[in-house]
Amino acid sequence: MERTILRVDGMSCEHCVKAVTGAAKGLPGVAGAVVDLGAGTVTLDYDPAQTPLDRIRAEIEDQGYDVGPIVTR
Repeated sequence: MERTILRVDGMSCEHCVKAVTGAAKGLPGVAGAVVDLGAGTVTLDYDPAQTPLDRIRAEIEDQGYDVGPIVTR
């Protein structure tokens, strides 16, 4: 299991939180997705062997958000 924090631009409300967490948690191997609206980040706990980070990023972007760089790993 890996933990990665990504910057996500465009989040502003609880709907955004649900969209981002739902997109990430709907993928196999994603055990957790916690959004921090104030920081504009999502903390992901995931198994990269089941779902690579690029796939998680793409799912969040499909919800209409811009996924920026990795904040920390």
